[in-house]
Amino acid sequence: MRLFPLPGLTAAGLFAAALFLTACKEQTSVETASTPQSSKMSESKTPAPTKPDASQTGDTKHETALVAAGCFWGVEEIFRKIPGVVNTTVGYTGGTTANPTYEEVCTGRTGHAEAIEVVYDPAQVDYATILDFFFRLHDPTTLNRQHNDVGTQYRSAIFYASEAQKEIAERVKTEQAGNFKKPIVTEISAASVFYSAEAYHQDYLVKNPGGYNCHVLRK
Repeated sequence: MRLFPLPGLTAAGLFAAALFLTACKEQTSVETASTPQSSKMSESKTPAPTKPDASQTGDTKHETALVAAGCFWGVEEIFRKIPGVVNTTVGYTGGTTANPTYEEVCTGRTGHAEAIEVVYDPAQVDYATILDFFFRLHDPTTLNRQHNDVGTQYRSAIFYASEAQKEIAERVKTEQAGNFKKPIVTEISAASVFYSAEAYHQDYLVKNPGGYNCHVLRK
């Protein structure tokens, strides 16, 4: 340290000032060394991010039902209006041909049924209720036929995605038996690949009001 003499300050005064400054520097070094390292790290550490709450972000767990009940145009028109249903897609399932076209399915040789994939919010509507609507919107007692539409592609079927869905489907089918004069012929099978139908089939009756529809929801 270099000291510059000030006017009127004696040599003894300069020496005393130098001692005082040296003592202050040593005290500062001791205090710095005694500060806990963990305290410094905790002061500079950024809090870890927390996982967003689903109720705050709007994320909801949805479930899916897959059914066939004849021409999918009218089936979709009813399902899409049910409270709790968040999305519907018409397509083909239950067959052996990969990526079938509408024309191929109509031949009855692909083994597919015209079907509808119903995505719903289980907090608003459950699977059993979805199946109740299913049985009320078509005739489950006619084999491979709905009104004027005839062929295996128009069969009545429930395609379950889990054992829980299978049990519910069998129970609801048994409960519904008393609502019909003839035996219910609805097929209950494990879900296989579902192929979305061509774009012009999606929401067909929304795009074509008054178009062909042979489905009515019974009370």
